[in-house]
Amino acid sequence: MTSATIINIQKYSIHDGPGIRTTVFFKGCPLNCWWCHNPESQNPSPEIMFFKEKCTGCGSCFKRCPAKAIEFVDRYPLTYESKCTLCGKCSDFCLSNARELVGKAITVKDLMSEIIKDEVFYEESNGGVTFSGGEPLMHADYLYNVLKICNDKGIHTTVDTSGYAAWEQFEKIVDKVDLFLFDIKHMNNEKHLKYTGVGNIVILENLKKLSQKGSNIYIRLPLIAGINDSYENIDDTVNFLSKLNIIHVNLLPYHKMGMDKYRRLNMEYKLSGMEKPRDEVIDKIAEKFRKAGIKIIIGG
Repeated sequence: MTSATIINIQKYSIHDGPGIRTTVFFKGCPLNCWWCHNPESQNPSPEIMFFKEKCTGCGSCFKRCPAKAIEFVDRYPLTYESKCTLCGKCSDFCLSNARELVGKAITVKDLMSEIIKDEVFYEESNGGVTFSGGEPLMHADYLYNVLKICNDKGIHTTVDTSGYAAWEQFEKIVDKVDLFLFDIKHMNNEKHLKYTGVGNIVILENLKKLSQKGSNIYIRLPLIAGINDSYENIDDTVNFLSKLNIIHVNLLPYHKMGMDKYRRLNMEYKLSGMEKPRDEVIDKIAEKFRKAGIKIIIGG
């Protein structure tokens, strides 16, 4: 695979692995988590994101759309997805930047040209490049090719993954990855299926195998009040992780930062009104991990 659909190449990241990093966000994810703060990463295809508050109703998008997929309803443009070809002309000519084409096919060569621009920062901070998403392993062949070049250039590599992929996909890249950021959503398979759209059996098995191979692993555990912050689920998580070789666990309390993106993508946000877990609950959860000898970092 010579190209992949990428949402963003974020420079100077400090929360996606050690040091200063470039984070590459792939488009497409097999999960549909209720709390996802990057909903634009779920659909593997490019999408139009509409910022209604920026729209002046000038009509440029309507005039420039070659597929005639846009009509004006109550002074605002309405896009008919069945007609839209995602050519991007409506966003190119939007005078107020109210329309954004999310997702662009980028070749391995072009991606690497962006990554190597910041080599000096990687060297000075012991940083590198992180591949996130979405789910990077949906692009395993492309990812392998980029990882190989990074390895050859001595650039530290991190893959941020949901863990939901065939083990064969992990096998393609495991020897090229310096660090995995591995998500654990819920230990109960049925609840995992309900809240993410997939079960967790494959995910947990892949984590076991990565641990057995001696991979460097940070666990990322989102904390969603009333969904996965029960002491029963936390005890099950601690028991499972205590048998594995991991470096630490990042506890990631729920936040609403991605909520508005759902409206811009005309998607339903299922956790409206949800608040982050109380501080005392987070502290008690953290203490459970510490008592089991597992290093905890809150946030990150």
